[in-house]
Amino acid sequence: MLRVAVPNKGSLSETASAMLGEAGYTGRRDTRTLHVEDPRNGVEFFYLRPRDIATYVGSGALDVGITGRDLLLDSHSPAREVAALDFGGSTFRFAGPAGRFADVRDLEGARVATSYAGLVGSFLDEHGVSATLVGLDGAVESAVRLGVADAVADVVSTGATLRAAGLEIFGPVILESTAVLISSETEPEGLSVLHRRLQGVLVARQYVLMDYDLPLSKLDAATAVAPGMESPTVSPLHDPEWAAVRVMVPRSDTNQVMDALYDLGARAILVSPIHAARL
Repeated sequence: MLRVAVPNKGSLSETASAMLGEAGYTGRRDTRTLHVEDPRNGVEFFYLRPRDIATYVGSGALDVGITGRDLLLDSHSPAREVAALDFGGSTFRFAGPAGRFADVRDLEGARVATSYAGLVGSFLDEHGVSATLVGLDGAVESAVRLGVADAVADVVSTGATLRAAGLEIFGPVILESTAVLISSETEPEGLSVLHRRLQGVLVARQYVLMDYDLPLSKLDAATAVAPGMESPTVSPLHDPEWAAVRVMVPRSDTNQVMDALYDLGARAILVSPIHAARL
């Protein structure tokens, strides 16, 4: 069986479990359950702390896992990233007292508080900066005010929390993170199937199917509006001057595409969700 590590709590847990469910796997029903077997799909799920998943997978104890790119890099695990999963996005930045720092090089000799010492340490090394890392388990924005650090490196959304602590963002982005599928160094049997299924979920979430009727004379113009993956599927209608067209359209563009097709002369425009896909 393919042994898969899944976040047991935190911001990645619910979406990761939902995504696996949409991909056809049987997961846990009770949040206290730490191990579930899915013999129909040849998979075992192990529900673990997100921060530990890269270590388990990198050691070979488990075959694959879902975790954050930030946690993977922070762990220095030999596990490899297979694919981004398009959820759990976050941005890591430096912040310090207003006006004190302008660039990452200004951190030379400074104390930097962070919950991601491995990730931040590697970034500073890449930029040739020697700083003392102060490891904290969350709430790092208080470190400067309490005198244990000169600057912080943390996840930034709007920056409001940092500003409330009297800090301002400076320097380059440390990392743009997202949830990722990871595997051990040796590709395990069954990984390709899991990868395809998860990619199918992403496609189903990002696209819809659009059907419409259109005069054949407008087909080239309509294809320019909605080209699909390769090209639209075109079927004849009883009226030889018309055709039925089916095409995949990005979900976020649905209404704009419908408006453009209608203006071209398309009628009976219908949109359907995609529940699963293989591309």
